[in-house]
Amino acid sequence: MLFAIRHLQFAIDLLPFAKIHYFNRKFKFMDRRSFIQKASAGSAAMVTAVHFPSFAQYRELKIGLIGAGWYGMVITKAALKVGGVEVIAICDVDTLHLSSSATEIETLQGSKPQVFKDYRDLLEVKGLEAVMIGTPPHWHALPFIAACEKGLHIYCEKPLSYDVMEGLAMVNAVGKAGNIVQIGFQRRQSAAFQKAKEVIEEGATGKIHQIGAQIHYTPVLEDHTIQDPPASLDWDAWCGPAPKLPYRPVIGHKAWRLEKEYGNGHLVDWGIHHIDIIRKIMDFGMPVSLDSQGGLVTLKGKITTPDTLTATIRFEECPVIWQHRMWGTGDLQPERNNGIFFYGEKATLFASDNKLVLMPAGKNQVQEEMNIPAPDAQERHVAGFLDAVRAKDKSLLSCTVDDAFKSTTAVHLAMASYYTGSRVNWDPRKLSVIDNPEAEKLLARPYRKGYRRPAF
Repeated sequence: MLFAIRHLQFAIDLLPFAKIHYFNRKFKFMDRRSFIQKASAGSAAMVTAVHFPSFAQYRELKIGLIGAGWYGMVITKAALKVGGVEVIAICDVDTLHLSSSATEIETLQGSKPQVFKDYRDLLEVKGLEAVMIGTPPHWHALPFIAACEKGLHIYCEKPLSYDVMEGLAMVNAVGKAGNIVQIGFQRRQSAAFQKAKEVIEEGATGKIHQIGAQIHYTPVLEDHTIQDPPASLDWDAWCGPAPKLPYRPVIGHKAWRLEKEYGNGHLVDWGIHHIDIIRKIMDFGMPVSLDSQGGLVTLKGKITTPDTLTATIRFEECPVIWQHRMWGTGDLQPERNNGIFFYGEKATLFASDNKLVLMPAGKNQVQEEMNIPAPDAQERHVAGFLDAVRAKDKSLLSCTVDDAFKSTTAVHLAMASYYTGSRVNWDPRKLSVIDNPEAEKLLARPYRKGYRRPAF
């Protein structure tokens, strides 16, 4: 009964997102009524696509959480909202995270999970069936592969890995284990991006010759002065296999994303969502060459990754040009600061999390907009994983480890081009850099003493 109530509530929560509102104009390429009918039908299908198992299929899954901080709890609460799970164990190297998250989980589900500092202890918990990994990227590969070796199913946050060869080792571990794995590219659940794919495939834009993507913003940075870590935090364990840098809040909890050794910058952390959804919309594989230029224009001495970057990521079909500026006003139209531009022969399509804008080519054309409020993408993405685990059906997954590897490799190679100041040519079949020894070195960084890199 509890399971039925949880799923009924989740379905009710999603109902507002099914009401897609459109501007009163029509797209030039389609009769307005037929377009809205098709769009509404498609959007309704998206909203109802989350599969809820029948009572006969229902079995509450026992899951664990590795990395019980901010985003680890985001995905865990998404699982609890979807329902049909019990969080029986969590681990974190910060005792404050452990205590506060365990208490919150107990409030949500009625039972308190076991708490651990070391993920290896968590993986030994009897009855554990799946784990969610919400750690920073430099702590993805080791617990991920260890969970594969235990035969556990995995939901892991993006990016897949800190470097390319870690990602390959993770792909191989899943291939060997045969477990069910979903990677956290939840924008694949966006109705707006799904509609963008439909619009392009129906021919409204004509052939796409170039794609632009950007996320301009001005970050609010934490203190960058060296100091003692919080008493609750084991900083040595937090750094793990990555270099152990002197602690400062700007590279610690939540803020690590712009530190080279932990998050590897804005493109790898946030921009990767756009690169991934571009690949999904366009059915792209892996890039064949990459050129990146940029630098630290306003934030030098505060962060260690570029606050200004332009990266040309060339796929066989067409180039993708990424740019970000962490200063100034960004785009001339602020509402375009976060989104993707598909440049076609017939029209340019702008897509963001909750809006599409179509500008037909030619003189005196009228720009058309379609607002598509974003559904609960995170809950839906987690629900797909849980459904796949219960049904033992990988076809229910939205982002497999193999596909996530391709998106993650693309941004890592773009950053390798930036760091080496050179073009990086990539062989997607051999998974190797072509004639660039300096870039090749960045495919696998050495682990810190006491940690062993996974073999691939």
